[in-house]
Amino acid sequence: MDENSSVDSESEKPHTPLKTLPDAAVQHAPNARSSLGNNDGQGPTPEPDIVRQARTNATSSLATSSLPSTQLSDTPSVPPMHESGLLDPDSEDEEPATAAGFERSTSPASALHRNKGAEYQKVGEEGVCKMHRFSLYETVNWFYLVGGDVLDQRFRIMKIDRTADSGDLVVVEDEIVYTRKEMNQLLNAVDDGNKVSGGLRLKCTTWGVLGFIRFTGAYYMLVITKRSQVAMIGGHYIYQIDGTELISLTTSSSRSKAERIPEEARFVSTLSNLDLSRSFYFSYTYDITRSLQLNMVQEREALGEGLLQKSQHYHDGMFVWNHHLLGPASRALRNTYDWCIPTIHGFVDQTNISIHSRTVCVTVIARRSRLFAGARYLKRGVNDLGYVANDVETEQIISEALTTSFHAPGPQLYANPNFTSYVQHRGSIPLHWTQDNSGVTPKPDIELNLVDPFFSAAALHFDNLFERYGAPVYVLNLVKARERIPRESILLQEYTNAITYLNQSLPADKKILYKAWDMSRASKSRDQDVIGTLESVGKDIVSRTGFFRNGDGVYWKSAIQNGVARTNCIDCLDRTNAAQFIIGKCALGHQLQALGIIPNETVEFESDVVTVLSHMYHAHGDMIAIQYGGSHLVNTMATYRKINQWSSQSRDMVESFKRYYNNSFLDRQRQEAYNLFLGNYTFSQGQPMLWDLTTDYYLHHADPRAWSERRRKNYIKWFEPHHLEERRMPQHVYPNGALADKPLEFFDDYWLEYYRPTNLSAFPKILSYKVNSLRKYPPPKESQDGAPELSEPQSRPATKNNRQDSGRAGADLSPVDSRFTTNPDQVPKNSLSGEKLSGNALSDWLRQPSQQLQPGPTSIKDAHTLNNAQKPEKPLKDKSAATQWTLNQFVANSLNPTVVETEADEYLRYINHPSNLPLVVSTDDPPHNSDFLTYIQSNSPDAVAQMLSTEDDIADFEEFFNVGDDPLTVTDADTPKKRYKAYRQWLKGKSLFKQQRADLQ
Repeated sequence: MDENSSVDSESEKPHTPLKTLPDAAVQHAPNARSSLGNNDGQGPTPEPDIVRQARTNATSSLATSSLPSTQLSDTPSVPPMHESGLLDPDSEDEEPATAAGFERSTSPASALHRNKGAEYQKVGEEGVCKMHRFSLYETVNWFYLVGGDVLDQRFRIMKIDRTADSGDLVVVEDEIVYTRKEMNQLLNAVDDGNKVSGGLRLKCTTWGVLGFIRFTGAYYMLVITKRSQVAMIGGHYIYQIDGTELISLTTSSSRSKAERIPEEARFVSTLSNLDLSRSFYFSYTYDITRSLQLNMVQEREALGEGLLQKSQHYHDGMFVWNHHLLGPASRALRNTYDWCIPTIHGFVDQTNISIHSRTVCVTVIARRSRLFAGARYLKRGVNDLGYVANDVETEQIISEALTTSFHAPGPQLYANPNFTSYVQHRGSIPLHWTQDNSGVTPKPDIELNLVDPFFSAAALHFDNLFERYGAPVYVLNLVKARERIPRESILLQEYTNAITYLNQSLPADKKILYKAWDMSRASKSRDQDVIGTLESVGKDIVSRTGFFRNGDGVYWKSAIQNGVARTNCIDCLDRTNAAQFIIGKCALGHQLQALGIIPNETVEFESDVVTVLSHMYHAHGDMIAIQYGGSHLVNTMATYRKINQWSSQSRDMVESFKRYYNNSFLDRQRQEAYNLFLGNYTFSQGQPMLWDLTTDYYLHHADPRAWSERRRKNYIKWFEPHHLEERRMPQHVYPNGALADKPLEFFDDYWLEYYRPTNLSAFPKILSYKVNSLRKYPPPKESQDGAPELSEPQSRPATKNNRQDSGRAGADLSPVDSRFTTNPDQVPKNSLSGEKLSGNALSDWLRQPSQQLQPGPTSIKDAHTLNNAQKPEKPLKDKSAATQWTLNQFVANSLNPTVVETEADEYLRYINHPSNLPLVVSTDDPPHNSDFLTYIQSNSPDAVAQMLSTEDDIADFEEFFNVGDDPLTVTDADTPKKRYKAYRQWLKGKSLFKQQRADLQ
């Protein structure tokens, strides 16, 4: 409706909209539909002058209706550049890491008049965009959260009571959608109504709300303060959380009292041990809690059923890590996911690579389960509900960047044939087993705590896998089979028995496929090909499970994945990650062939696309290992390909020590933070505190009283038959009925989020430009003009540089190489010396700034020169910097060993010495042997005479042979003898052993 339309048309509305009057006026207006007020008191308040003026001037709106809208408020019609997300030269992304607040301005009295011609929309109506940024304001007794869409043109508001009773969360949600001008008027009215108590103040700006959490008293609100773009799927951005803030929903006086409660402060400190700024991801418009296949199937089913609204908010609760924080929000809000954002924990990476002049987008997403989650030695095996430790779902999405959205031309909704995906699973062995790390043993003994002849927990786990992925489930067990001291082999036999038992009841074509292989032993053997064996297994897995490919089923063939590959070793880290990469490589060939990029499903190891994929899986494994084990991968792909350099041994040693240290000293604190954040522990009066629990076993297992009341599942029919049914891709249908006239934006409004039509962008800040593989993972080959060159999906020629790069592919995964970086500012620098690092930097596996490594010496003389050149010119004064430099220098020296000049001379003298001695062919003195003659002549007659024994020495020697008839009895006549000297000392009270001071040096 036009803003300059007459008032008569507006007067036909039955009620005065909330957003055209101040809060105080709304409280007295009849049939007002909002409780947002500018008076924080709970009782009725006298009518202020500002409301009387609004009522008195009701007729004056006839005169003001013909005025331009800019005269009604001093709010600018176009937001400032920093508010609308325009180009920021200091930001690396399209948008700054920190959200900009809502731009307010003071309003004259005319702002209280009705805004003629405004469009009053409610939540759920067509064209209402999802909120992307929020501003939190506060008064004495209320918090006001203002949310804006991606274009900063439409806004919503809710308020939170700061004076509610302890344990209560009072949230008032307004379902009306406001324009910028109207929201400014509303906030100014709230500000005017609270002038006496300080007015309305901006508390912070956020990118979203993670939820609400309570410990012993009032609630806290956890908000996202910083974010960064990491991936884009179908025009929908995926963000990584870079900063959070915990805001107490109380008044300042109540907050000061709460801070004096030691238990409350301890809970807040415990929660801070969980670093939410690493490996937590979210998306406003794409459900990253589920795979691409599930999202596409659900959207197609919704179209086929003719739903009036697009299906949403059916997130997979297994991977929503802020599920506990969303609980209070779901009880207090009608539209929970409009304000709160589901978050996953795991890994997300994306890169583009050119193959045959066609741009292919490679995306790897890992989702860690929140059920039975924890640290390495504290969470092993399975709980009684069938959830395993270190449960991670890994999805590999291969798409061609011809079109941005999920839709094919037409538009054919959710039928774009350029999207494919493949899903894998890793998880601990589903048996009841533990490892006690209370001692100092790096590898504690494995104990089977419960032997169940029916394998009930394993049955629940595999039934859950059938429900999530279908059949068949291919189990790849990589634990050790032969050990001098049985550890992993204990679980091997029990796991094999479990699979054998469970397969007895399954149909012949749905049985669990099981393969056990000692990968660790094979990697140490010279006559076994680890990669070849894994490739044969990977091809078999992909051929059985298939993969997902989108399409309409008519012009473009669609496919769907039935089943999953479940890979495990003892920790589900090093060996598992290498096996998952090989399986992903086999799936990559099928995906590229389905996209029509390569003629067959074979891709070579030395091709650039596989090299890029190995980098991504290495980073994926590092992140999973840090989350579960406390360190990066110890054994990389280079280890199992047997191409790793000798320098990787030092790296493995450092990572093993870091993992041992974290498991022994830091994991318990991290586990307490997990239990608190995930809601496994909630405070209640009379119950022990979290830090007083000797074990968290009962926090992760079902209550035996509740479990005993449940009906036990059949030990033979342990699965649900409908879980084994084959998944099928729903047929593509065009919108019909009420959906036939809906525009594309109603189903998937990706255009505004991806293209940002009102924003000014630059290529270096666009995600699609930054994820180019040439910038992230530069290839080792260069063209004639010096630019990096990508090869086809076949092996590169075996050049010297190629061999070096392939050997480094599994260990040194530096994302930036100065050889291929056009911008010198993007080359990483040493934080201590400021020197730019090369692509061989150690920052990828040490994750710390390191000194620049020089090329290795080719001779001892060169080593001496290099050693002198690496000496620091000036000592570092800062102790922390000196410690950091010492660690970096230690690692650098380990990877590039050198010798000093004296050592080099000694070594040369040693290796040249035998060549000066002729062969011994006679008894004559060898000629020109000065060293030997000098030794012979050094024994003078005096020295020889000193070697002769005296008479006293002979007498003492003979005395030792005079032994009596009873040698064990010591008489008085024997005490003066030398042999009984120690005995005499003992009779005087002295020790039989000579006391010496221990050498502590």
